[in-house]
Amino acid sequence: MKDLNNNKERVIVAGVSHLQPDFDYTMDELSSLVIANNMEVADVITQKADSINGSTYFGAGKVTEIAEIANADDVSTIVLNDELTPSQIRNLEKSTKLSFMDRTELILQVFSNRAHTKQAKLQVEIAKLQYQLPRIHPSGNPLDQQSASGGLANRGAGETKLELDRRVIRKRIDYLKNQLKAVDKTIDVQSRRRNNTSLPLVSLVGYTNAGKSTTMNGLLNINKDDSNDRKVFEKNMLFATLDTSVRKIDLEDNTSFLLSDTVGFVSKLPHNLIESFKTTLKEAAAADLLIQVIDVSDEHWRNMLKVTEKTLNEVGVKGKPMIYAFNKADLKPGQRFPTIEGDNIFYSAIDKKSIAKLVELIKIKLFANYQEVSLLIPYKDQKITEGILQNSQVLKTDYLNEGTLITAKFSPHELELYHDYIQETANAKK
Repeated sequence: MKDLNNNKERVIVAGVSHLQPDFDYTMDELSSLVIANNMEVADVITQKADSINGSTYFGAGKVTEIAEIANADDVSTIVLNDELTPSQIRNLEKSTKLSFMDRTELILQVFSNRAHTKQAKLQVEIAKLQYQLPRIHPSGNPLDQQSASGGLANRGAGETKLELDRRVIRKRIDYLKNQLKAVDKTIDVQSRRRNNTSLPLVSLVGYTNAGKSTTMNGLLNINKDDSNDRKVFEKNMLFATLDTSVRKIDLEDNTSFLLSDTVGFVSKLPHNLIESFKTTLKEAAAADLLIQVIDVSDEHWRNMLKVTEKTLNEVGVKGKPMIYAFNKADLKPGQRFPTIEGDNIFYSAIDKKSIAKLVELIKIKLFANYQEVSLLIPYKDQKITEGILQNSQVLKTDYLNEGTLITAKFSPHELELYHDYIQETANAKK
C-alpha cells in the first residue's frame, strides 16, 4: 500500500536464513534496494531453517505469520531476499492473497529505472524478459493474456495461448539482442579508436555506491584542462548510473591516461543481468590497470570486495594489475588518510590531498615500466608525430632537417610500435 503522505509503496522485506554467514548483510542490502526503488520498508521478517522450503520458500507457519503481519501493517507486497521459482511465488500468492517480489525482480526494477542510454535500456529489457519467460502461466503473464481458467474445456486453449506468448517473448528477446549487437558494435569501434591512441586505460570497478563516480570526478578536478562538462553523474544512491563513462586525464607532467567508470555490483546480482552487461564491462577487461573502489566506512566492505572480485571473474576479468582504493576513510573513526600501503590506498574521494595521493599510486603502477626514448620521425610521417605529441609524455621536441626529434617516455607497446624511429634510449624509469 502507498503512503499517502510521501506517495511511496510500503513493503515488508523477508528472508530465510540457512546458516549463511552474510545473511544479515544481504537483508540490510535488500532494504537499501527497496529504498532505491522508491519504496518504504514497513517491517522486516526472517526465519531460520536448515533449508529453503521447495514449495513456499518459508515454512507453513511463517507463511501464515507473514500474512497476519502484512494485514496488520496494511501492506500488500512482500519483497524476498532470494530468487524464487515461479511455482514458489504462485503458491505464496495463492495462500496469502498478497503480492510477492523476489530479489532478482527488485534488482531488475532498480536497473530499469536507472537505465538512460540505449545500450543500458536494451541490456535491462533483455534481462527482464529472460526473467519473465519461465514465469508466465495461463492465469496471467507480462503480455496480459486471456485467462485460461474455467475447467478442462478451456485448458487446451490456455496452453496454446501460453506457448504463443512465450514465442512472442523469445522473438522479442532475439530482436533486442540484435539491436544490442548493433549498439555494442558502435561502442566497440569507439573503444578500438581509444586503444589506437596508445594511451593506457585505467578502469574503476567496485560495489555500487562505493564512490567510483566521485573518484572519477576527483581525478577530473586535477586534470590540467579541467572542464565541468566532462564530469560524470554522482549521487549517494545504489546504481546511480549504469553507463560506462570514459574520460582522458591529462596531468601537469604531460602524463596522460584514459579513465573509465563502470556499472557497480551488488550481491546476488542476477545471472541474466551479468550476461547482458558483459559488453559494458569490456572496458574493465581491456584495462591496463583496475582501481577497485571500496567503501571502507561500511562494516560489510569485505563482503563487497568479495562480490566485486567474484563478478569480475564471472565476466572474464582476471589477472589485471589492481589498486585497492579504500574510499570514505574520512567517515571511519580512527582511520588515517590519505595513506598508501603497497597496492592499497586509504583516501576520501572528496579530499584533494587524497586524490593527489591516488594519482601518485596510479603513476607508480601504470608508468613504472616506461622508458625515456628519443625518436627521429621524418616529416612525411607527420601523423605519427601528431599522435605522439598528443598522447605521449613528451619531454622535449626539436625540429631538425631530417625530421622531428621527440624525447618522451613510452610504454613497451609504444616502443614496439615506434621501433624504427628510435635514436636514443635512457635507463628504464624505476
